[in-house]
Amino acid sequence: MNTKTNLIIDAGILAGFLAAYDPQLTGIAIHEWLSLALAVIALLHLLLHWQWVVCAVQRFFKRWQNGQRLNFIVDLLLLLAFSGVTVSGVVISRAALPALGLSLPGTSAWRAVHSVTADASLVLTGLHFALHWRWIVCAVRSYVVQPVSRLLRRRPAAMQPEKLELIPQPTKEG
Repeated sequence: MNTKTNLIIDAGILAGFLAAYDPQLTGIAIHEWLSLALAVIALLHLLLHWQWVVCAVQRFFKRWQNGQRLNFIVDLLLLLAFSGVTVSGVVISRAALPALGLSLPGTSAWRAVHSVTADASLVLTGLHFALHWRWIVCAVRSYVVQPVSRLLRRRPAAMQPEKLELIPQPTKEG
């Protein structure tokens, strides 16, 4: 998968997660539907990185460089926390599941699991972001900053000096 696609998916996941994190911001119905969509996108993210997952599991007990083991542990914990918040969110759903004609007995224990795993997901997302900071900066510079700065540097053709037609000046001869 190319870097641009990965950046778009990752930015979508981050934006969706931040918007869905506080149900008071969006309301329960949007919170739940957005969270379900986010779970699907996160699953897509995992599938797109499956080769890395397989290699990481195979190399986990071997010698790794540059914090790769820490990266794997944070990603695994993030997967577990995100799975916990998704499953508990489905169990305590007050809008999405009833809209599908389903209901589950969501207890206060499930609400506690949802709260704890949501908070853990937020902290682990921050750690994941920090561990990938160099990649994020390079990708944003390549696919956002540089194209925008190139657009801003361009002037319309009529404004470029080599494109301006000079008004002929009268000569002494005529």
